[in-house]
Amino acid sequence: MLEAGQKAPAFSLKDQDGKTVKLSDFKGQQVVLYFYPKDNTPGCTQEACDFRDEAGALRKAGAVVLGVSMDSEASHQKFIKKFSLNFPLLVDEDHAVAEKYGAWGEKSMYGKKFMGLIRSTFLIGADGKLKKVWPKVKVDGHVKEVLEALSA
Repeated sequence: MLEAGQKAPAFSLKDQDGKTVKLSDFKGQQVVLYFYPKDNTPGCTQEACDFRDEAGALRKAGAVVLGVSMDSEASHQKFIKKFSLNFPLLVDEDHAVAEKYGAWGEKSMYGKKFMGLIRSTFLIGADGKLKKVWPKVKVDGHVKEVLEALSA
């Protein structure tokens, strides 16, 4: 997992509409890059809706929010429409970007171990360096922590 102070790895991914989104598109802005396991699952839905509900405060703090999962463009489109999400969701089907950020690894559910996307968030400063890293996000209260870090 990356740590605060390191340069954020560059990436280029398609969003829900097939448009290419690059980290360099946001040069000079703060970026909240959050990785989540799956569209339309309880924790991921709550996290996305929390980011949606705080969009004004996040924008006011000078941040852009980008969600990343392995879901397809079509899945992202449905997720955005169903919950009126107001930020892009990026497609990382081969989990290459998740791996660069250390958001891919061993998980366990019901005693079974498997590889998967680890719910984590990276606050990238306007200088392209990681300002703060949340390696294993607990959804409740997470967006508040992100807002606090933005204003720190």
